[in-house]
This record gives sequence, structure tokens and C-alpha cells, in this order.
Amino acid sequence: MAPTKEVVETDKVTLPLNPSPFCLAVKCNGMVYCSGSVGIDPKTNKLVDGDIKERTRATLNNLKNVLEAAGSSLNNIVKMNIYLTDMKNFAPMNQAYLEYFPDYKPARTCVAVYQLPLNADVEMECTAHQ
Repeated sequence: MAPTKEVVETDKVTLPLNPSPFCLAVKCNGMVYCSGSVGIDPKTNKLVDGDIKERTRATLNNLKNVLEAAGSSLNNIVKMNIYLTDMKNFAPMNQAYLEYFPDYKPARTCVAVYQLPLNADVEMECTAHQ
């Protein structure tokens, strides 16, 4: 039997491009595969002001809302991929990240990249179970 796939939608998160070439997430066989998220304020559809910590928090809040719409949560993340445009932001990004994962830490990687959509300085994607 073919796996069932379902696109996840929520009005609590805004896709940065309209029309968008991607969806927020896909549910498949009890797992949730979240697309990359940047620190966009869903009310303004713009990157949040402030420093890397503020954009990390906004990014994680967006992922939290997507996961909740999929019937999951941040606590169910098994793998997180983080992309930074400058590794000098690694420590402050981790400070904000640890606010969301004080005990349980998902498997994770952090990659320095040349550029991110919308000139963001941090992007995160994750895989979680429902």
C-alpha cells in the first residue's frame, strides 16, 4: 500500500512567497516533515526586527505552530537542521534555541550557508513524529 501524504496548513504561519513553490509541512506515515522556516512575523509577513536571538525565536515559534497544526509539537522533533549565514551567530542562536529545548535535545546539525531566502540570517527545518 502506498504511503499516505497530507499537506499541513495553518493560518498561524505565513509562507514567505506567494504563490509559494513549497508547503509548510507534509505528514506521512506518522511523521511530520517541515519545510525550512525563517523568522517571519505572520502578522506583517516580514522578518522580525532585532538580533539573531529574536529571529531564532520567531523561527521556532513558526515551526511550533506548523507542528501543532500537524498534530505534533516541538517535543516530538527527532531531527533539526539549522542554517546560518554567519557562524559568529552560532552562540547567540544556541542561547535562544535552548529556551525551547531546555531538557530534550533533538538530533541536530548546523550548517553555514552563503545566503538564505529573504536575506534571513537563520533558517530551520525539522522532522518530528506525530
